[in-house]
Amino acid sequence: MSNTKKTLPLGALLVEKGLLTEDQLRIALLEQRRSGTPLGKLLVALGFVSEGVLREALSENLGHHSIDLSRTVADLQAIRLIPKELAKRLLALPVGLDSAAAVLTVAMVDPNNLVALDQLRLQTRDQYRIEALLAAESDIVRAIDQYYGFELSIDGILHEIETGEIDYGSLAQAEAEYSQPVVRLIDALLADAVNRGASDLHFEPEPSFVRIRYRIDGVLRQIRALHKTYWPAMVVRLKVLSGMNIAETRAPQDGRISLTLSGRSLDFRVSAQPTSWGENLVLRILDRQKGLVPLDKLGLSRSNLDLLRLMIARPEGIILVTGPTGSGKTTTLYSILNHINSVAVNIMTLEDPVEYPLPMIRQTSVNEVSKLDFANGIRAMMRQDPDVILIGEIRDRDTAEMAFRAAMTGHQVYSTLHTSSAVGALPRLLDIGVLPDVLTGNIIGIIAQRLVRTLCPHCKQAYQPDAFEQRLLGIRQPQTIYRAVGCPQCEHQGYRGRTTVMELLRLDGELDELIARRASQREVRQLALRKGFVPLADDACRKVLAGETALEEIARVIDLTERVS
Repeated sequence: MSNTKKTLPLGALLVEKGLLTEDQLRIALLEQRRSGTPLGKLLVALGFVSEGVLREALSENLGHHSIDLSRTVADLQAIRLIPKELAKRLLALPVGLDSAAAVLTVAMVDPNNLVALDQLRLQTRDQYRIEALLAAESDIVRAIDQYYGFELSIDGILHEIETGEIDYGSLAQAEAEYSQPVVRLIDALLADAVNRGASDLHFEPEPSFVRIRYRIDGVLRQIRALHKTYWPAMVVRLKVLSGMNIAETRAPQDGRISLTLSGRSLDFRVSAQPTSWGENLVLRILDRQKGLVPLDKLGLSRSNLDLLRLMIARPEGIILVTGPTGSGKTTTLYSILNHINSVAVNIMTLEDPVEYPLPMIRQTSVNEVSKLDFANGIRAMMRQDPDVILIGEIRDRDTAEMAFRAAMTGHQVYSTLHTSSAVGALPRLLDIGVLPDVLTGNIIGIIAQRLVRTLCPHCKQAYQPDAFEQRLLGIRQPQTIYRAVGCPQCEHQGYRGRTTVMELLRLDGELDELIARRASQREVRQLALRKGFVPLADDACRKVLAGETALEEIARVIDLTERVS
């Protein structure tokens, strides 16, 4: 039996989806016979469907993904590969370039046009695989004029601003003209931050300049310093993009930007904070590709991965993930949810705010406006017949009590807690006001984690550790380890990317007995160690000995003093 999907004519598909009536289709077909204009163009011209609706329908019919160019920032490197004349002739706009995978993403009116695809391959000397996305013709024509007509590099735009006038008024328009250099400057900075793997983008006004810093691999790095006269226009543009009130400058504000950069969908969580020298803006970059990591790609040791799978397999109880801000707790929780996600399980989350949309999972944002806090949100969720509940963070007694009540009534609950270690989560819960009797038997396990930078494979340098370093690493015989150096591949940082360091504490009957009688952290830790518990420092040292990271890097994020005391 053939699995080939039957392709419907465009008009029939739109009628079947309820997006067009039979009468409207009849009118359009009559008009098409008279004028010979393509049906899609006619339907838009007659006002029967929007270009967005038409694009999605064509995308489904042709079996290609579509792209909304009005919410897309094209990659400057991709634009440089295809000349403007060729882009216009083929109606093809290069939007993204993945040099590592050798993929050039192109928006096209007809992704099945083999002649156009061959010409694009010829232009790029067959160096890249062409990935075609469907886009509306008018969007492509407008975008070609937009991108090819103007300077797109940050330095070029800054030169343009220095030598020309900025029309501040037009920046407040929702449909700001792309001819505005500040509009292009913000787009170029966002694209640059994403391409360099930043997790946060900071705009920090000082008395005479604006400092721009990226957080790359957990460490802030100054990228640029711009003259203070640029800042008012830049703030307006960022506020317009993120849906903030541009007139409000004295109160903190939050917003969100959704864009397509380098051919992939990205969200930015934007926070504005008034300071002495103007509004400070920080953008958190939410990259869904990085946010959803398979469980076996989290960097766990084989024994820790098996232990985590064992914890997840228990049907009811609570699993806590602890660590400071920016230690990857959300990524770990999303990886677990993605691992257990299936049609047979009802997973519900309560987050502040929802960071990455997940298929089939019911996600809710905690919202001050609607008076929905974590405790009330859990009460409401319990009436939705959930199997698994994720609570963004346990902050107070009410939230903790509701979370444990859900765990006691047969649900699997996941949450985060701000403590420095897995064992430290127990006194923190007691401090919040959770009774020892409630803790006993209801905690499946506690995960404590940190993120450490991984050494650049191109320039890391091997050396023999001295006696003190051997003591820190817990080894008796000298063993080769590596240090960071720095090269052009890693922007002279010595590190590229990050990996997770974890400790997993799985609770059992004996540990529950200690919790019930409020035993000290020391007693709980000693019993856990006898049962095979591997502390954070041990897991980190394992990664140093494996050549993944450097000793100085783990010392930056993990307390190693106990290992030499």
